[in-house]
Amino acid sequence: MRIGIVGAGILGLAVARQMARAGAEVTVLEKEPRIAAHQTGHNSGVVHAGIYYQPGSLKATLCREGMAMLREYCAEHGLPYDEVGKLVVASTRAELPGLRRIAERARENGVPGIAELDAIGLREVEPHAVGVAAVHSPHTAITDFSAVARRLAADLAEAGGSVRLSRPVLAIRQTTDEVAVAAGPERLTFDRLISCAGLGTDRVADLARAGGDVRIVPFRGEYYRLAGPARGLVKGLIYPVPDPRYPFLGVHLTRRIDGEVLVGPNAVPALALEGYSWGTASLRDLRRIVAWPGARRMAAEHWRTGLREVYGSLAKRAFVAAARRYVPELAPADLVRTQGGVRAQAVARDGRLLDDFVIDVHGRIVLVRNAPSPAATSSLAIARHIALTVPLTS
Repeated sequence: MRIGIVGAGILGLAVARQMARAGAEVTVLEKEPRIAAHQTGHNSGVVHAGIYYQPGSLKATLCREGMAMLREYCAEHGLPYDEVGKLVVASTRAELPGLRRIAERARENGVPGIAELDAIGLREVEPHAVGVAAVHSPHTAITDFSAVARRLAADLAEAGGSVRLSRPVLAIRQTTDEVAVAAGPERLTFDRLISCAGLGTDRVADLARAGGDVRIVPFRGEYYRLAGPARGLVKGLIYPVPDPRYPFLGVHLTRRIDGEVLVGPNAVPALALEGYSWGTASLRDLRRIVAWPGARRMAAEHWRTGLREVYGSLAKRAFVAAARRYVPELAPADLVRTQGGVRAQAVARDGRLLDDFVIDVHGRIVLVRNAPSPAATSSLAIARHIALTVPLTS
């Protein structure tokens, strides 16, 4: 069985490893000259425990399964994995109903160790944090997803598979018997093709003539890091109560596996699919995004929120204010701008920002349409889930 994978992020590599271990001949095609170049390599490193997601959804199920699989995988290969714990903090009494819903949902999803804390209890977990109450998830962890991706690529090579870098997919032709792919200078033939292309999802879908009713709209997530002694003000992860209208979690404070502490991300509409800064714009990408009815409907409904996010992008004091809601000892000089990322967010034709993972099958082609956070956490479980949908026979 010859299987092609488009995309050498953590998800594509996890799927490739899963298929190769089942006996398939696997080739990963990556347009960049290195693996984990986009969402995986711009990830804060949080291993989510599954506290936010709708019970019974793919996100809820695969996050819980994926976290357990990832913890075991990191232990097996000596990869970093640290259960620093997460506090979801209500900063005002008005946020208490939302916080209670988080606790209820976490328990429905089987997240272990969930505790509801008062103002005194949350300071026992995070001595410099403030709030009226919090939900504590002690088993939420951090890791290095780029290191995990490199190990997955090594596993794939050991199983006889290959990763071909600098191989952008230029054409796809599906017949009843096979899928022919032009990737850079190569012409390859597969029995099955699986797209884990992230920001390039729509381009692959178009080449496969599988338009569908969702499109990727890129949102840039910008970060600051805490400088010097300020890093000691945060022990683990401090999150706000999320706005249920959006799949984003809001500006939070995140201790990384390397000891840095991030503040962010916001969620700013990017000016290109790979628009990592305001200076990176693509008229071609913008035309495509604006042409999608869902993007226009989303903008019409949520433009006020969008303007607030843009203001937060341009004004450092907005980031400082967001961080000081939870750690008031922080000062503007403690925050230094650092690398951000771009989220590949699927938007439906009616303007809804899709929250759950979306995986479509079109004949011999499998398209991962929506795999934002917690896709890195869930990657091994998503790979197993996809393997169950792709028969390993011709």
